Amino acid sequence: MRHYLLLVIVLLASLHAGQAWWPFNKKKSAPVPPENVEKRLSPVIFVPGDGGSQVDARLNKSTSPNILCAKQSDWFNLWLNLELIVIPAVYCWVDNVKLYYDKVTRTTHNTPGVDIRIPGWGNPEVVEWIDPTHNKAGAYFRTLASMLADHGYVRNKNIRGAPYDFRKAPNEHKQFFIDLKELVEDTYEQNQQTPITFITHSMGSPMTLVFLQQQTAEWKNKYVARQISLAGAWAGSVKALKVFAMGDDLDSFFLSGKILRAEQITNPSTAWLLPSPLFWKSNEVLVKTPSRVYTMAQMEQFFTDIDYRTGWEMRKDTLHYTLNFGAPGVELHCLYGDGLDTVERLEYKKDDISGETPKLIMGVGDGTVNKRSLRACHYWNGYQSANVSTMALSGVDHMGILEHQTAIDYVKKVLGL
Repeated sequence: MRHYLLLVIVLLASLHAGQAWWPFNKKKSAPVPPENVEKRLSPVIFVPGDGGSQVDARLNKSTSPNILCAKQSDWFNLWLNLELIVIPAVYCWVDNVKLYYDKVTRTTHNTPGVDIRIPGWGNPEVVEWIDPTHNKAGAYFRTLASMLADHGYVRNKNIRGAPYDFRKAPNEHKQFFIDLKELVEDTYEQNQQTPITFITHSMGSPMTLVFLQQQTAEWKNKYVARQISLAGAWAGSVKALKVFAMGDDLDSFFLSGKILRAEQITNPSTAWLLPSPLFWKSNEVLVKTPSRVYTMAQMEQFFTDIDYRTGWEMRKDTLHYTLNFGAPGVELHCLYGDGLDTVERLEYKKDDISGETPKLIMGVGDGTVNKRSLRACHYWNGYQSANVSTMALSGVDHMGILEHQTAIDYVKKVLGL
């Protein structure tokens, strides 16, 4: 009996001490230390802004602007092709790129005889380099993509690109949004079901916002980790109004804004990027002449007086996308430049403004987008459960943010690299 009691006491003592003493117990394998677990990288999809995708064209035209312009061709690079945007070739380029507005369908179409395609769907190459020859002037998401590759990312596996026809606005991009959803889901599956990160620039930020607004909360919670926005033109820009008034020379000494205007004002995306009524007051002056002003509420009259009513029609087609400023519903990191001269108002020397070149009155922004538009992402704080983080980078311009070390380091930190 004493031997039996002794055995029970020893057994209870062993169990109380937490010892795994039992004849039928099997030894468990030690858990794998966390540092030995393969790190799952959130796949990245780049969404470019206005002018941020390569464009190809094929010609079968019956007419051309002049004898120097080809009427027939196989597929060739149209944008960014530096050889085509110099005089006199630029006149041919304008005719091939511009759009025509159909007042019945309220959509646009190419110049007759011109086929347009956006190459490289899903491939980051076409948004890393807008110029396929890799001319330095055509570098876009290159620095960010190279940083990701240096930290274990692989192009076309967990670095993807979502190029689109940047001439057009969301109302003509239904197929793009369908394709983008498929790209997100495919990339998620090919990367061990890891939610993706959108890295967006300029117009690509509100384009991604429109896409996210179309998705259910359940879908976003499953497939999307976050959006990192760089210089997002969330609420438009007065520069778009300037383009309608006088064109934009793309910051090139050799180009004329007046020449390029003939193409630029035909783009519905330019109308979509006009200042948002949600962030500009209705009585705020955008344009001034010696005897009158044009406020936000009088923008229609401005388009009438510059003799381009089509601009106002395209504005009406896209305005509901501007007015829908619902939160994206995903974790958002909003980085933007600040403290640089940015056009805020146009002033004319004459009351008859048709064909006239205005003086640019400057405010503050990143040199392209006004500060209030860049900061519009602040609005969503408190309107969604997912975190909204913002960072202003003093002295960093609209394109420079893509290569600025602080922005790159921020992306690295967010992705856990």
